[in-house]
Amino acid sequence: MNITIENILLIGSLLLLASVLAGKTSYKYGIPTLILFLVVGMLAGSDGFGIEFDDPQIAQFVGIVALNFILFSGGMETNWNSIKPVLWQGISLSTVGVFLTATAMGTFIWLITDLTIYEGLLMGAIVSSTDAAAVFSILRSKNLALKSNLRPTLELESGSNDPMAYVLTIAFLSLVINQDLGLFSIIPLFFQQMLVGGACGFLFGKVSKYIINKIELGFDGLYPVLVIALMFITFSATDAIGGNGFLAVYLCAVYLGNQNIIHKRTIIKLFDGLAWLMQIILFLTLGLLVFPSHVLPFVGIGILISLFLIFIARPLSVFISLIPFKMKMRRRFYISWVGLRGAVPIVFATYPLLAGIDKADMIFNVVFFISVTSVIIQGTTLSVVAKWLHVALPQKAKRKTPVDLLLSEDAKTTMTEIEIPRGGFVVGKRIVEIQFPKSTIIAMISRDNRFITPSGSTILEANDILMILSDNQEGIDKIYESLQIKARK
Repeated sequence: MNITIENILLIGSLLLLASVLAGKTSYKYGIPTLILFLVVGMLAGSDGFGIEFDDPQIAQFVGIVALNFILFSGGMETNWNSIKPVLWQGISLSTVGVFLTATAMGTFIWLITDLTIYEGLLMGAIVSSTDAAAVFSILRSKNLALKSNLRPTLELESGSNDPMAYVLTIAFLSLVINQDLGLFSIIPLFFQQMLVGGACGFLFGKVSKYIINKIELGFDGLYPVLVIALMFITFSATDAIGGNGFLAVYLCAVYLGNQNIIHKRTIIKLFDGLAWLMQIILFLTLGLLVFPSHVLPFVGIGILISLFLIFIARPLSVFISLIPFKMKMRRRFYISWVGLRGAVPIVFATYPLLAGIDKADMIFNVVFFISVTSVIIQGTTLSVVAKWLHVALPQKAKRKTPVDLLLSEDAKTTMTEIEIPRGGFVVGKRIVEIQFPKSTIIAMISRDNRFITPSGSTILEANDILMILSDNQEGIDKIYESLQIKARK
């Protein structure tokens, strides 16, 4: 079946519906959702119902767009206070760990196949990073609570290690194409990509915050659209000057997620939904791109490489990269087990296809098999292994959400009313411009005998009465400090 303008919406919507229903089923029975998205795409493809799609360039474009949304959503939901204690562990895993995985895998692939050492290293680089889409979706869908900052470590690693894998993939691909280049020629590329990408991520984060909070759009629904535009500007501008766009997008989102910006909750919720949509579209596209009949001849070698990755290369890289840090052995084992490969390696595997190297088809099909087996083997056993290694928190010890705390009998929420005096410090300022403590919220504003539900863009006026909710009295005291109003005795 050929995809035409007339039937693309019908086919696309049916595939989306099938994927969502498959996702509901997978959640019920513990099957990773992402695998079923792939299966739906494969069943609809040329070896299934006959939708003909064989364009790696379009698949790569879809992958890059989808990864922007997935990384941005994950970054927006990353709490700086939770990742700060594990920042260096995450950085070590996402750089040293990725490099060690790539080199170990590359050497093993070179030894057991007829690929050259550079081709082996290329395949090793492609599968060297854990997949943000897989880790975010599986950990959050299973609502898995882990001890000792394990979860922020895993999410930080998966969100920040794709740039390293991308740099290694591009570097080793250039060595395959031009073997006159030496191995050390990739070092300048690495530092350029990482340093420029990191600097641009922070810079665009600050600029984006300023634009979001200062611009007057008039319609609340335009703010998420503005953020999407800023996200793509961050990626494309960073890439244009030689930096790593994926790293810039992730860091920009982490910065924004930990700042006071207008309509922050709305933006986060929208990006969460868009990230799921992009995951579905990405896996459907990759499922359509792959031909199961082409993968079957590589099952044997794929199993060997998958087992080596899961049980040797990944644990070895994790243990070496975490040597400088104090951490119990069972926690290191669990981090090594959550080495999920997913859509990212398959997207990266399209680069050799587009470059036209001799073994590109083999690399793509083996990488596809590795990703599928990783999500099936590791993704289905995350909860079991967590309990086996004693790193999972019991249900009653899981961190409660603000809603849970408000509904619990022993909730100690404090409420007060504060009137803004005429000529006060905050008169004429928008709420987002005032540094309120995170433990407090303005539930409502009484103004001229009417009640206003506030947002970040609400401008405070003289004689406004703010109805404040806080976790404790300390939060109320900090509110008075932020408003520069003397607390009532």
